[in-house]
Amino acid sequence: MTTLNGEAQDLLQVYKNKPLLILFYNNKCLGCTGRAMPLAYKLSKTYPKLSVVAIHSTFGNQNISKQDILDIFTSKKAPFPIYLDQHHKWFDAFKCEGTPHWILLNEKAQVFRSFYGSQENSQNRLYYAIEELLTNI
Repeated sequence: MTTLNGEAQDLLQVYKNKPLLILFYNNKCLGCTGRAMPLAYKLSKTYPKLSVVAIHSTFGNQNISKQDILDIFTSKKAPFPIYLDQHHKWFDAFKCEGTPHWILLNEKAQVFRSFYGSQENSQNRLYYAIEELLTNI
């Protein structure tokens, strides 16, 4: 896993002892860029106790640059931390089903909930899970 600047990053160490929402996505996924990213931004503002990050997973021979990532945002800036998962290693480690896929980790870095999708049903389940997790902290 690397930052957009290419620096190696241990995500679980960076967000140690904090609840974390990870959005696995891909720029070529319209559900990711059209629904999941705006939702992740909204969640980052709604729940200040929750750290929110996105991880762009690459598949096949896909090459992606920092500029490609930032181009999906109207401000051309990342609204929250975004990391690169070359060859979808983290995506596979968390047993993601596709993109977008949400992983909600508790403060012990244990998977609390895992959701695939960005449509209304997935969004509702995500909201309920976040509320439940943050209530128990």
